Amino acid sequence: MTTLTVRLRYLARYAELLGVEGEELAVAEPVTVERVVDAVRAKHPAASQLPAKPLCAVNFRQALWGDRVAAGDEVALLPPVAGG
Repeated sequence: MTTLTVRLRYLARYAELLGVEGEELAVAEPVTVERVVDAVRAKHPAASQLPAKPLCAVNFRQALWGDRVAAGDEVALLPPVAGG
């Protein structure tokens, strides 16, 4: 099985929940946003508290669940925000 290393960034509530603001994870290819989130759930027991499909961004652009992730990409998990 071939893996790819992905940089992760957890923002606000998710950083508090997981106890880390960022990390690198090896993810089995082909790498998609969904597989990255699955890898986060496998590594961090607290990730079971994440929504079923958290909002994510790849390289600062909002990403869909099936979007591909390439070597060197940064995937950010974005918590819901409210404003007025």
